[in-house]
Amino acid sequence: MSQLYDMIIAQNVPEVKRLLELDPPLIDEVVDGAPLSFHAARTGNLELVRYIVEYSRASFNTFDDRHRHVLHYAAESGSVEVCRYLVERVGMDPTTGDMELATPYEIAAQCGHQELTAYFAEVCGATLSEMYKNPILPGMHSDPSICRVGEDYYMVHSSFIFFPCIPISHSRDLIHWETIGHAITNPEWAAVDQLEGGRGYWAADISYYKGKFYICATYRLNDDGTVYRKQIVVSSDKPEGPYSKPAIIDEDGIDPSIFNDDDGRRYMLLNRGARIFELNEDATEKIGEASLLFYGDHKRAPEGPHLLKKDGYYYLFEAEGGTGITHRITVSRAISLFGVYEPCPYNPIMRQEDPAAPIQRCGHGKPVMTQNGEWYMVYLCGRQVEGQYSILGRETALDPITWTSDGWPIVNRRKGPSCLQKKPDLKECLLEDDCTLDLTKEALSPMWVTPRAPEKGAIRIAEGVLYLKGSKAPLSSVDSRNILLRRQTDFCFTAEVQFQLQGLSGEQSEGLICYYDENTWLSFGLHRTEKGYAVYVTEHIGHEDIVHEPVYLSWENQSGITDKSNTYKSITYKVETAYLKRKFSFRLDVEPWQEYGTLDNVYYLCDEGIQMGKRFTGAMVGMYAYASDEPYTAKITGFSYEA
Repeated sequence: MSQLYDMIIAQNVPEVKRLLELDPPLIDEVVDGAPLSFHAARTGNLELVRYIVEYSRASFNTFDDRHRHVLHYAAESGSVEVCRYLVERVGMDPTTGDMELATPYEIAAQCGHQELTAYFAEVCGATLSEMYKNPILPGMHSDPSICRVGEDYYMVHSSFIFFPCIPISHSRDLIHWETIGHAITNPEWAAVDQLEGGRGYWAADISYYKGKFYICATYRLNDDGTVYRKQIVVSSDKPEGPYSKPAIIDEDGIDPSIFNDDDGRRYMLLNRGARIFELNEDATEKIGEASLLFYGDHKRAPEGPHLLKKDGYYYLFEAEGGTGITHRITVSRAISLFGVYEPCPYNPIMRQEDPAAPIQRCGHGKPVMTQNGEWYMVYLCGRQVEGQYSILGRETALDPITWTSDGWPIVNRRKGPSCLQKKPDLKECLLEDDCTLDLTKEALSPMWVTPRAPEKGAIRIAEGVLYLKGSKAPLSSVDSRNILLRRQTDFCFTAEVQFQLQGLSGEQSEGLICYYDENTWLSFGLHRTEKGYAVYVTEHIGHEDIVHEPVYLSWENQSGITDKSNTYKSITYKVETAYLKRKFSFRLDVEPWQEYGTLDNVYYLCDEGIQMGKRFTGAMVGMYAYASDEPYTAKITGFSYEA
């Protein structure tokens, strides 16, 4: 450590001054991943901090290696006077999140600094219990669209090739959401059986018109024909469904939304830019030609158009810049539907400007007004591991909209996505986080999906057992069915799945799976080999299968197969996840856990992992059964997911 660092920790202000007068660049030294100015703030010494701020060459737009700024360190000290100085004189924000989304406000509370916590509550205008964290819907919840009916809020997202298609969520406070149904639950109507991963249903939109809910989406086909994209519309008088058979709108483009004008005429918007055409009364047919309203302000990859009519203006919201770190939301307006549209002088109204911040790729937003007159926007975002791997997929965030004096909407005061934000003025509606498999009910929770539609009758619950029919096709095939999955919603979690032990034959297998698509997954399960029953991990990365060393089960005679599987009644598989690391273990009945091994880098379970097909989804976890050529049905007696 340097002499200057020692003097800062000792709070020897005269010696700190002397050293910096002799050698000003010393203040730029980094110790333990943080600039020396941060260590000074941690002491809680106001005289020391003021000198460094006002007389040294230290910069205060910098972060440590965890993306913490100087106020994070000051919050650890508990010093109200230092934190007040940094907030009110230096302009530091107590709601800025580090890479774990932890804020100075939360650090103060966790350290038990009650006076400092009260000061931050005064600054933020809310206690911690009156605030929420982004993202509000973690894991694969991309391309959100929202509508309000009375005091109820409904949201839909892209589902790609996962079935049931297009999840529908409900909330009363905009923070806590529950999946209540899906827009397409009939396998024949879904038509996703032969679609490659990442295709299927893109960018759904939900709206309400004359007592009915309307959901539209792009139906994205494979690239082996002449038509790649169509639009679908379904409707229902109940938000959870059932919904009508999809009506097909033959117009190329993506990201459809429906706009209902005051005169009762109905329109659909699509990219590129914002194209518009008229629909019939029940939104099942196109009755006008498409025309371009406005291409966009940024003019790169303009998509996700939504229209809002307010105070005599038509406001056109667009997602621009591509879906990576340049993603953004812009707005334009016109006094008539068909324009001419004027771009907002404050564009982009939402964008992450800090490439190292924890929440990135913010765009594809839609506004909603609460019953109390507050405005909010839901939008997609992404969090990356090691600054490059979006393993949770595109998530959904929420931030307030304010309207400028000249009538323009801006999101979160143009500060980018928030990590910690004041809750809407709505009655809180807490929901249970259903991370288990409820085997007391005949129907699965809506959180469970399969890649493409399962075979008829292949998944059923009876007498506390989930029966999962094994697929004839391998997991790497689009023909593979009966893989039961839930979204991975945390970077760090533990999942367990318990199977009843049965005899396997040939190439049959069953177990736990971490899944992205048919091109990238890993399985941890039971196999029958020439030497006997064994558990092992298989990684499938593109066209390559990596089969790891088997661990033979204790009942086996390894010199030859001696089927004594009835010695035990169950086998449980466990995966412990920490970012890109996966640690595997298993146990027979309630015997002690046996460690299998660890994979240090499952980079491939995300959009950026490999370049193969359309990669827009996110990591999932669940269970599988592979039957090969002979019929086989797995019996599952438990599943848990704990973050």
